[in-house]
This record gives sequence, C-alpha cells and structure tokens, in this order.
Amino acid sequence: MKKQSRLFYLLVINYLLLFCGCKNSPKFLPDNSSVAKNPITIEIQPFEDISKEEVKQVFDRVKKVYPVVQLNKKIPLPATAWYPKRQRYRADSIIQFLNRRTAENHVSIGLTTKDISTTKGNIEDWGVMGLGFRPGKACVASTFRVSKTKQGDQLFKVSIHELGHTQGLPHCPVKHCFMRNAEGGNPTDEETGFCNDCKNFLIKRGCTLQEPVL
Repeated sequence: MKKQSRLFYLLVINYLLLFCGCKNSPKFLPDNSSVAKNPITIEIQPFEDISKEEVKQVFDRVKKVYPVVQLNKKIPLPATAWYPKRQRYRADSIIQFLNRRTAENHVSIGLTTKDISTTKGNIEDWGVMGLGFRPGKACVASTFRVSKTKQGDQLFKVSIHELGHTQGLPHCPVKHCFMRNAEGGNPTDEETGFCNDCKNFLIKRGCTLQEPVL
C-alpha cells in the first residue's frame, strides 16, 4: 500500500507540474492573442497632394474596422520614390519611407493622388492602386486608378485591402471580399465587405469590424 500511495503521489505531482508548464506554453495560446489585447494603432498618413475630404472619408471608415486610428499631418511625397523613367512614384520606396517613420505596434498607410507602381514578376514597373507587404508596418493607396465618381468609396476599399495585407491577410478567392486580388483591374465596386474567414482572422488581431462583413 505504501508503494502504491507513493506512486499515486508522484503521479499527481507530475500531472500538476505538466499542467503548469503547459499553461504558459505558447502553443496553447490562441494565435495573435497578445496583439488582440494590445491592438495596433493605424496611422493615416496623407501626402500633400490629396484633399482633406478624401482623407476624412478613409479615416472615418477605417475607424469602423480598427479600434485605434490616428490622423497625421500632411507631408511631401519622398523624393527618393520618384521614378523619372515613367514619371510616377515607386510604391515600394514610399513604403520604405513610411517604415522609417512608423513606431512599433503602429501601421502607417500613405494616401496619395499620384500614380504609383511596383515590380511584378518580370514586369519592372507595374502600375497599382495600392501596395502593402504581408505582414508589414506600412502600405500605400492611390486615387490615380480609381473611379473619379466613386473616389472616396474606392480609395477606402484599396486602403482597407492594403491594411489587411499588413496584418498578414493574403488575397482572397471570394469575389465580394475586400481582400480580392485586383489582377490588374479595379473590382472595388463588387467588393461589399470581408468574407467570414478574413473577418475572423482580423478579429484575432484585435479589429472591431463594424464595416459590413459578408
């Protein structure tokens, strides 16, 4: 009986030690749990060429997705991003510029009316509506390729798409999702919200998702 009691006691101690060790083990925590408790701050960074009205439309709607948003003062586009060969700005260079200005646990989105581009596959200079790295601290969106009659709405959709990339979201196969791949066109009029998978991903990142969700 003594041996059995001792064995039972040791098993209980081992169980308690194992339980305590697992409790603090990262693999038992939900993905992005620390981020959800300390949500990122989104910095809306307008460049000098864009109007206050366009910036406000993006700011007001981004606030419905991300809980902490701040609006920065306008700044000039970085001269280092100018691509004289095509008379436009390199989006990747703008992102590098914004990266250097963005604090930890913050993400900046630059807003501009200028034509922007990046390298895509074998194409050295591909014109884009926006660009964001996955994941990343900065992204950029432009009105240059959006509809002039629906400029505010489409600029928001491009912006929220690129912000989604910075949070780790890939392109989405759902036709009406904000994270749909533009594939060189402008499908923003068909986008009505985040699909359920993208929504759940962002909620884990601490987003509020008051904007429409599919």
